[in-house]
Amino acid sequence: MNAGGSLSGGRSWPSRTSLTSSGRRIQKEMAELNENPPPDCSAGPKGDNLYHWVATLFGPQGTPYEGGIYFLDITFPANYPFKPPKVVFKTRIYHCNVDSTGNVSLDILDENSWSPALTISKVLLALRSIFTNPNPYKPLVPGIAQLYLVDRSKHDSVAAEWTQRFAK
Repeated sequence: MNAGGSLSGGRSWPSRTSLTSSGRRIQKEMAELNENPPPDCSAGPKGDNLYHWVATLFGPQGTPYEGGIYFLDITFPANYPFKPPKVVFKTRIYHCNVDSTGNVSLDILDENSWSPALTISKVLLALRSIFTNPNPYKPLVPGIAQLYLVDRSKHDSVAAEWTQRFAK
């Protein structure tokens, strides 16, 4: 009886299955993203790692982020789409919903609010929307949120300055 042979066969089967289910979903979303990209956004795998992407968001016109190019890291968990991707801004941004290390406060990326029905295209659209609709009532940086609420022109001036310094 060859226990080793059946053991190695048993070990490889689950890993192939888990890679296939999440990997297939990520590949499908990548194809949809390439066919119909959201406005002012792009994203795709970093190198040949399907689970680690780089995204680019362009600051929308009429905002203090206008003209800025923001790079983000997106890491998909092994159990995607049942758990949300981890998104981190790599470009510095003056925003009440993004902290100094690039972590983002966005409801749909929270494990309790995430739905497997969401796609990376919808995540990119939601991320882009924080440029035009920040949420100062759920801030990661309370000081920036406070400034946004009490002196919007000063907030916008600082945000535009950061855009020039870090996102050009």
